[in-house]
Amino acid sequence: MASPQALSEDDRRLVALWAADCAERVLALFEAEAPDDDRARDGIRRARAFGRGELDTAGEIGRRFEAGRAAQSATTPAAVAAARSAGQASGVAHMGAHALGAAAYAAKAASLAAADHDTARRTEVLWQLQQMTHEVRAALARLPLLGADSSGPLGAGLLASGILATTIREIQAELQR
Repeated sequence: MASPQALSEDDRRLVALWAADCAERVLALFEAEAPDDDRARDGIRRARAFGRGELDTAGEIGRRFEAGRAAQSATTPAAVAAARSAGQASGVAHMGAHALGAAAYAAKAASLAAADHDTARRTEVLWQLQQMTHEVRAALARLPLLGADSSGPLGAGLLASGILATTIREIQAELQR
C-alpha cells in the first residue's frame, strides 16, 4: 500500500511547481556561496519539468538526492537550508510531502539570512501560502499532519523538529481552514 504522504501523480505534479517556486525564492543564498555548483538550480528545474509532465516519476526518483547534496558545498546555515529546499523540491516526484519540506527549508533559509529571523520566516510562509492555487491547497491538505504517519518525510525525521516542524505545522494549520 502506498504511503498517504506520496499523493497521486497528478497531485505531485501540482505541488512540485509550488515547491520549486518556494525553493527558488532562496536559491540566491546558496548560489552566492557556491556559484559553480548547479545541483540546487538543476533540482528546481527538474521539479518544474516534472510538474509540467516533461519528466517521469521513475527517472526522478533515481535523481532525487542530487540537489540536496549541494548543501555540502555551502558553509553558512542559510545557504545549506536553501540547498536543502531545492533537494526537497526535487523529491516531490517521489513523494508529495517533500513539497512541505521545500517550503519549510526555504522559510528557514530566509530566516537565517535576515536580522529578524522570526519576521523573515513568517513573511516567507505568508508568501508561500499566497502562491498556492486552490488545487495545490487541496492536494497539500490531503497529506497527513506532521508526525501522524511515519511512512515518509512527515514522519519522525528532520522535518519533525525545530523550526522546520514549526513551519510545517503552521502551513498545515492554514490548509485546514
